[in-house]
Amino acid sequence: MTQIRKVIKTGNSLALTIPSKSIKEFNIKEGDLVLIKINRSKASINYIFSGHPRQLSLIGSN
Repeated sequence: MTQIRKVIKTGNSLALTIPSKSIKEFNIKEGDLVLIKINRSKASINYIFSGHPRQLSLIGSN
């Protein structure tokens, strides 16, 4: 699944939203813990939701 998401400002931070279809598909809930793995050489960020066998990836390149 590849999607383009816009980075938004929330308070003093930046955030990416998760599409509602993905939230339902992966049963993501508010308060879920997320492990973020950043690979600069591949220009990728992986989000792994703890306690669940699911993963969302954000892949980009310049």
